[in-house]
Amino acid sequence: MIRVALGSDHAAWVTKEQLKTFLETQGYVVLDEGTHSADSVDYPDIAQRVCSRYRRREADFGILLCGTGIGMSITANKIPSIRAALCLFPEMAELARRHNDANVLVLGGRLMGPTLIQWTVQRFLETQFEAGRHQTRVDKITNIEQKAEFERESRI
Repeated sequence: MIRVALGSDHAAWVTKEQLKTFLETQGYVVLDEGTHSADSVDYPDIAQRVCSRYRRREADFGILLCGTGIGMSITANKIPSIRAALCLFPEMAELARRHNDANVLVLGGRLMGPTLIQWTVQRFLETQFEAGRHQTRVDKITNIEQKAEFERESRI
């Protein structure tokens, strides 16, 4: 059973609720990290909760939504071991998984309709990482991340 941590800000919470229902009908376990209303929230808080679920191995993937997906994407990619991909089409989601081993899918709730979101999510969750020559590139990303983390720690 694949576990998906799901979260959105207020701009995409209705879309998140629709996506949650879709994922559950497809047999996924959904870990809903909010938000649960149109009341304003800060998207970095939601991104951190979803990504923490992934980092603690409580979720196999994360999905984040905000109005454009940009804010969630920027935030998620600041978190170690997260490779978040803002994907507006199924083809982007497939390539993010196949070539980049993306573990968090980010969607623009104001830019995509519900059917396009479902197709994009489905493609993301069903696509496997190819590894091979792509593994070398993902390893380089990890090395950059670890070097940046070491540099931060050495300044403390």
